[in-house]
Amino acid sequence: MVSHSLKIPHEKKLVYLDHAATTYLDPQVLHIMEPYWTDHFENPSALYTSAREVNGALNDARRSIAQLLHTLPDTILFTGGGTESDNLAILGIARKYKDKGKHIITTKIEHHAVLHACQKLEKEGFEITYLDVDVYGFVTAKQVKKALREDTILVTIMYANNEIGSVEPIADIGREILKWRKENATSYPYFHSDACQAAGVFELDVEKLHVDCMTINASKIYGPKGVGLLYRRRNVSIEPLVVGGSQEMRLRAGTENIPGIVGFAKAFELAQKNREEENRRLIELRNYFWELLQKKIPKIRLNGPDLDSKKSAEGELKRLPNNLNISILDIEGEALLLYLDEYGIMCSTGSACTSDSLDPSHVLLALGLPYEYAHGSLRFSLGKRNTKEEIEYVMKYLPGIVETLRQISPVDLKQNPKENIHAQYHQR
Repeated sequence: MVSHSLKIPHEKKLVYLDHAATTYLDPQVLHIMEPYWTDHFENPSALYTSAREVNGALNDARRSIAQLLHTLPDTILFTGGGTESDNLAILGIARKYKDKGKHIITTKIEHHAVLHACQKLEKEGFEITYLDVDVYGFVTAKQVKKALREDTILVTIMYANNEIGSVEPIADIGREILKWRKENATSYPYFHSDACQAAGVFELDVEKLHVDCMTINASKIYGPKGVGLLYRRRNVSIEPLVVGGSQEMRLRAGTENIPGIVGFAKAFELAQKNREEENRRLIELRNYFWELLQKKIPKIRLNGPDLDSKKSAEGELKRLPNNLNISILDIEGEALLLYLDEYGIMCSTGSACTSDSLDPSHVLLALGLPYEYAHGSLRFSLGKRNTKEEIEYVMKYLPGIVETLRQISPVDLKQNPKENIHAQYHQR
């Protein structure tokens, strides 16, 4: 019999805990974007005065972001998002330098924007080395060094993982690549890092990180959707993916998204300004959440690095401050996700029980977790508006939902999870 505690409250709260997927727009960002939709709408490539003023806003945004990355403005390319930036870096470099070598190194836990680009290159005759990670999701500079070959032209490793929050030793890897290039008197391999999840957490000094290319996405840092950037060191050439115009140093054709770019620059500025204080707040809130989960839900485990705030060699966190990825045994993650949605609670899962493949998260499997752990996973990613009161609201209902789902036949759930969940709900 379903517990009375599962009754939907009359005043259901909306609790958003999926900030790793996307964030809402910061009001300060919206304010600075608004004039570029209506009053300053001109094409920045035009020659008349009002268009040149818009072009000035584009250049100001480029300079602002370049300053935060400790680089020069002409190394910043604006794109349509993080996925495009990853594709531009990986496909663009590989195709440009294929006569120098066809070997690329990445990891098994990269975002699909990286993995699918690498798989596409495999069909074009490139050889990809997919490095293993340990049980916490870490790769080492030693692994990268061991995998380097004379024909390696690119290494692409994410700064922080979007699912389990593991922070990779990017600076250490960058140093090893620099040593390799010096010892072998070569310019290769180039080093690219997807830093979409890291942009609001760490200082992204491209010189200290020793990266040649870096991807950032505005929608992960309370900026607008549909705009990203690729940092590209001056000596790195890239074959364009989008042609048809001379915009973005002839590397990404098309009229620039001025409202998005202006908003991106402001969002990045705010994220970097407030990151240390916000990191401390999120760590405290996340750890409080984990303590409650352990007390109230049996058969649960943490996925990814520990939450003990250990530092890396560079003095940085080993796990993103807002990330909490857990596995709850004896349930399907997607079923739990749909039930939580009835209570206004939004998060994500590594389960894919309604997909064609039935495959769970590639990241969790790469940690060596059994399928049942991956299928019962949930990712909570916290953000600026989340409070202790919201966490307590989640914990008021989550234990009862878990208890209920553990009583439902897994076979029934897999056949039609949403219908069966709603059937259970309406029988109460």
